[in-house]
Amino acid sequence: MLFDYTTVSATSVAADADAGLAAADGLVERAARHRPPAFDATLLALDQALDRVQVAYGRSAFMARVHPDAAVRDAGQAAEERLAKWRVALPFREDLYRAVRAYASTAEARSLVGERRRLLDHWLRDFRRAGQELSPDARAELERLRARLVELEVAFQRNVDEFRDGLEVTRDELAGLPESYVAGLPAGSRPGTYEVSLDYPSVFPFLDQAERRDLRRQLEFKLFNRAAAINRPIIEEALRIRRRIAELFGLPSWAHYALQVKMAGDPAAVRRFYDELIPPLQSKARGELAHLGRLLEADTGDGELHSWDWRYYENQVRRREFGLDQNRIAEYFPLGQVIDGMLGLTGEVFGLTYRRLRDARAWHPDVLLYEIRDRATDTPLAYFYADLFPREGKFGHAAVFPLVAGHQRLDGTYVRPVSAVVANFTQPAAGQPSLLRHDEVVTLFHEFGHILHQSLTRAEFVRFSGTETEPDFVEAPSQIMEHWAWDPSVLRRFAVHFRSREPIPEDLVAQLVRARDLNVGVRMLRQVSLGLLDMGLHDEAQERDLDEINRRSWSVIGLPFHEGTFYPGGFAHLFGGYDAGYYGYLWSKVYGDDMFGRFRAEGVTSPEVGAAYRREILESGGSRDAAEMLRAFLGREPSNETFLEMLGIGTTTHAGAGVEGGDAAPSEAADAEIGAPCGPDLVGRGTAAS
Repeated sequence: MLFDYTTVSATSVAADADAGLAAADGLVERAARHRPPAFDATLLALDQALDRVQVAYGRSAFMARVHPDAAVRDAGQAAEERLAKWRVALPFREDLYRAVRAYASTAEARSLVGERRRLLDHWLRDFRRAGQELSPDARAELERLRARLVELEVAFQRNVDEFRDGLEVTRDELAGLPESYVAGLPAGSRPGTYEVSLDYPSVFPFLDQAERRDLRRQLEFKLFNRAAAINRPIIEEALRIRRRIAELFGLPSWAHYALQVKMAGDPAAVRRFYDELIPPLQSKARGELAHLGRLLEADTGDGELHSWDWRYYENQVRRREFGLDQNRIAEYFPLGQVIDGMLGLTGEVFGLTYRRLRDARAWHPDVLLYEIRDRATDTPLAYFYADLFPREGKFGHAAVFPLVAGHQRLDGTYVRPVSAVVANFTQPAAGQPSLLRHDEVVTLFHEFGHILHQSLTRAEFVRFSGTETEPDFVEAPSQIMEHWAWDPSVLRRFAVHFRSREPIPEDLVAQLVRARDLNVGVRMLRQVSLGLLDMGLHDEAQERDLDEINRRSWSVIGLPFHEGTFYPGGFAHLFGGYDAGYYGYLWSKVYGDDMFGRFRAEGVTSPEVGAAYRREILESGGSRDAAEMLRAFLGREPSNETFLEMLGIGTTTHAGAGVEGGDAAPSEAADAEIGAPCGPDLVGRGTAAS
């Protein structure tokens, strides 16, 4: 039965967290004390404990991200910290470690195979990473440090979510923006003014289209300083703690510690990946920036392109050279229509049916609720919520949050997973529906890849349910989904003008697709710069100047640094499991491209290929190594050929995990994340971050 979120209060949030932790503690005690140790009494009990905490998260801590009542959000934040600290503390328990070690030495344990063997191996790994093989003093220090990191993570994300800033402008200062955009802006504090906030549907159209260069600069300055003052000391303390944790394990840096559980394995592999990718991208970007600079000079007499210029002039190129007007394009993508089209497509390809449940009983009236069923058997599989519009205090990016993890009950029946996609798309305004920019359509498809991964899992255990796979593979099932948002045959299925009901013109689709890789060098280098920022902060044994690292990582793009800004203050990926892991967006995109290559070869909407993808990738969750799943789906070793072909930067002899990465045209989906309350490494990952 689905939870009734309309009954949530600050009191209920605390009570649900209490109940979940109490139930989990009882199961953990059973696991630690049962003699003789056995699979059901030890490992299964631990997995059931994770389930209790996961359910508690969905009813309590998740409210910190989405609930409209500030008191409930505060209670959710407190619950999030408690649940996260419980997860961190679990593998530090010596009695639990001894129990699992004792079980590992039994004949039953030695005979384990498949997912059950994997479960034991992962718990043993967690205990090692919790310092169970260190001295008691070092282990106690490690536990204190990990608990403090949880506190910092929760505070950092709350500061980003709660931060409010923007510009107050007159109608004349909105020159270049369409009436539909202006109609959706709230009134400013002065008569006749409008407020342009830092929410995505507000800030990015302004940077794309506002004619006033000085105002674009001012707004970007605010965006790049989001929560900077309050979050800078949090980042500094977190980095000191992470360096100390690495030191306790005798490792050179936090990146070395964090990458132990990822496909890359160590920072050197990430550095090689970037070293191979950056030169051809910079070569491509130099020509792109030169072209944009000439447009700027023709308009202003100033040929020095800045960060607050390139999006605007890219939009001008789309209009002038490709005949693309993103406001006109948005008229063919009303949100409801896009959702219906996406569900129709994925239903056909993956053998699913969807049903919207009208009585959602969600945390806000705007939230939608859907049931997913298997098309062949009409068996209910999962539920998902869609909370898609910005509001005060809400999570500010785009992410999927697991609320109930799919897993097998003792009686053999399967718990249907529940998840929520949370985003901040363009709102309805002035008698018209929400009209999505195409990059928002891409983001929606991206996030729905996470929903499918979470919803279609058939993993036996909570530990491997849905998105609980290697952190630098977890984005692949979402990255592959972006391809359908660019395919002309798919777009023509649902891109219909919201007023005239005319289908999107063929030439407009062709122009849109042709412009897909416009300025791909600059766009991809921006993504690389964020990965370099992340690794620069975490692949250092000694404390370094944060501003220098921020400036150095930006320099890869080839644009002047925006002086006086501190982007890391609002960069949510530095916490919540993506620290020393942002490279994973590019890394896992190679896998997504490679997998889509099979669809492209055998049929973009092929149900046969879709069935294989569902079986080998989506249903497996984290129950097998990602490389094994890829080989099973592809029928060969993974390759980066499709990825490089799409980038147009040549070929390489490398293939496999050592070179994975890439995104032909990163959109705001690059800021989207999967929130994972129980990550694949309980010590290494925390709650939702983006």
